[in-house]
Amino acid sequence: MTSCFHCNEPVLTGEQFTTIINGQAQPMCCPGCQAVSQAIIDAGLTSYYQFRSEPGNRQTALVPEQLTQYSAYDLPEVQQDFVHKQGEIDSTSLSIDGITCAACAWLIEHKLKPINGITNVLVNSTTQRAMVSWDNNTIKLSEILQLISQIGYQAAPYQVDEQEKQSKADSRKFLLRLGLAGFATMQVMMFALALYTGYFTDLDVEFRDYFRWVSLIFAAPVVLYSAQPFYFSALRSLLSGKLNMDVSVSIAIGGAFIASCVATIQGNGEVYFESVSMFTFFLLLGRYFEQTARQRASVSSSNLHKLIPLTAHLVKDGQTVEIAAKKLRINDVILVKPGEVIAADAVVVSGKSSVNEAMLTGEQMPITKQLEDHVYAGTINVEQPLHIKVNALGQDQLVAEIIRLQEMASNNKPAIALIADRLARYFSATILSIALITYIVWSFISPEDAFWVTLSVLVATCPCALALATPTAVTCATAIFTQLGIITRKAGVFEKLTQIDHVVFDKTGTLTCGQLSIGEVKLEKNYSQDQVLAIAAAIEQGSLHPIANAFKPYVKNIHQVVDVEHHVGLGIAATVDNQSVKIGKLAFVLSYTEALKQEQDIQHAQLIYLSIDNQLVAQIEMLDQLRIDSKQTVNRLAQSKIGLSIASGDSSGHVEYLAQKLGITDVHAGLSPQGKLQFINQLQQTKKVAMFGDGINDAPVLAGANLSVAMGSGSAIAKNSADLILLGDHLSRFNDAINVAKQAQRIIHQNLLWAFAYNVIILPLAVTGHVAPYIAAIGMSVSSLIVVSNSLRLLRIKL
Repeated sequence: MTSCFHCNEPVLTGEQFTTIINGQAQPMCCPGCQAVSQAIIDAGLTSYYQFRSEPGNRQTALVPEQLTQYSAYDLPEVQQDFVHKQGEIDSTSLSIDGITCAACAWLIEHKLKPINGITNVLVNSTTQRAMVSWDNNTIKLSEILQLISQIGYQAAPYQVDEQEKQSKADSRKFLLRLGLAGFATMQVMMFALALYTGYFTDLDVEFRDYFRWVSLIFAAPVVLYSAQPFYFSALRSLLSGKLNMDVSVSIAIGGAFIASCVATIQGNGEVYFESVSMFTFFLLLGRYFEQTARQRASVSSSNLHKLIPLTAHLVKDGQTVEIAAKKLRINDVILVKPGEVIAADAVVVSGKSSVNEAMLTGEQMPITKQLEDHVYAGTINVEQPLHIKVNALGQDQLVAEIIRLQEMASNNKPAIALIADRLARYFSATILSIALITYIVWSFISPEDAFWVTLSVLVATCPCALALATPTAVTCATAIFTQLGIITRKAGVFEKLTQIDHVVFDKTGTLTCGQLSIGEVKLEKNYSQDQVLAIAAAIEQGSLHPIANAFKPYVKNIHQVVDVEHHVGLGIAATVDNQSVKIGKLAFVLSYTEALKQEQDIQHAQLIYLSIDNQLVAQIEMLDQLRIDSKQTVNRLAQSKIGLSIASGDSSGHVEYLAQKLGITDVHAGLSPQGKLQFINQLQQTKKVAMFGDGINDAPVLAGANLSVAMGSGSAIAKNSADLILLGDHLSRFNDAINVAKQAQRIIHQNLLWAFAYNVIILPLAVTGHVAPYIAAIGMSVSSLIVVSNSLRLLRIKL
């Protein structure tokens, strides 16, 4: 019996319902499946049927005829490729066609934000993408896409291949508009030269009218086709009750063309066909260069997507078969050969090799991976074969998380950018008012010049450069952060980095590598070293603290552990084999204060203690190494006049020992998380404080600092509450982040200064009639290009 191509149910209706998929008519069991499958094809999601691992859901209800292409995006089996779910909140990145400037981004944000169920909207005019989060119980993704469509923009979930196709199609269309405008401008200018000679020699009226009509014919395609992007942008803005920079441009182009047509038909008055054609050409040329620059500034996230391979070697029943990576499921075991790219986030189940994680951390040195270590999609296996078990797919992978964070960072606007956006909107209204006043005044002074002077005012003062000043710079800076393995999670990081004047370090996992090992074990009772380490390992097994990792090799699973209690900053208590066992600080593991006399001051190591039934059993030495660039990082911060402190929960002499080695004099040891927070709050009375922590145990302290920084292992990145995460093992990336942030802020200030200076200079010149319309168009385009090019200098920073 024939099965439904969509849901795999039996087809009982013959060939009554079919859908054309990849050129073939595929059978459907009901009109519901037919409608949904057609919606998937219409939405450009044909690849869903190629890579799906399970049939779709049977569509039991009849789908109404007015089903739009957006309905396909609500299907769970389709959403798994691009929607990230976190509790009740869904989020995705949307590619939006039609964004021309920062005002468009502002318009979309303000259309969506008041809608019930939408929790967050961030639109980036540079990358032409939006990060949207919503409650799926309140509103559907298709409804969000429909809302965006209602204000004239086409949105779809961001997918690299589809986005590239769309970008190429847009570029071809844009080049066609630009080429037509350039060709027509050359033709119109030839006739304009002939008309200009009429001012110096006698030109017959017949020839003058002939040249004007021919100029009208050549200028019409420019105005009616090439300039369309300006009209649509202006119309969307006006329909939403707002003003953007394309409103003045559209009025200038349309007004000049209509006035010239009237003059040509009536046979008297001035014509501006050459001006209209020329400044449309120059405006389009400027937009084309802006578009190219934007693509350069936003390629990094696409490149991360492309690093994930399309196929994987699945190990099943002792056989290895090559399958599409999209067909992988959680707990599948895959083989990764030397030199191959890892296809999914996973855990090593057999083998030992080194993995190049440069695409995540920016560090080229491979990292050794062995049993139970985590590996990530897009990284490269270097030496030996690895068998890995998949533990995350699609939007739950680390690469997807990094891309989401990168987009959030690009979309988050600094305070200065928000001010600039507001000024740009008010500026448009002000310019239209000034243009009206200019026309009225010039009508009395020189009526024949009133129109072209007003035209020049409208074009010359378009605030494009003002709107582009910050988004391009922030996008470029975010791209550099990603290359360095630095991830920003929250808004305002670029501004905060430039204001920091004091840094507080935790010890374990920040200044030190955090990979503790066990040194000398001093026994106090009738227990062997193996027994003590096995008991300690049994208690620490469920902990995420770096100390727990040191005991992993000693886990034997021979002890019964119940009633485990974690005491933050002190230790762990549990019942092991019906005995009360504690591990941690001496004052915690023993109930009598005399035990403090037993503590020894070891300058190079940290000590933890194990007690059974309140009797001290063992003293365990924990060894940790300084990060290789800790000293360099501390020195560079000190040279930048930034204050330094250590706030650690470790009460041993190891803290003082490290502080002396690094040259840090302000040391606070044995602090609880509450104590660290109090210390941070005290510093904040006079300083802007950055706090380094491990991102898990120090969550309250990180939340309290002006800027929080975590040394983020990939597995902890999603749990992290820090503002800034350094993915690699190099602490010095923090200095690089400060350097990039300072340069980004400097460039934003330069851009804004240039944009304001240009408008302040050009406005009086245009109002007084010293700027011809085509010169105004050149000036506006060059102004925007200067801002974009200045921002692109960030991509050439050498660190």
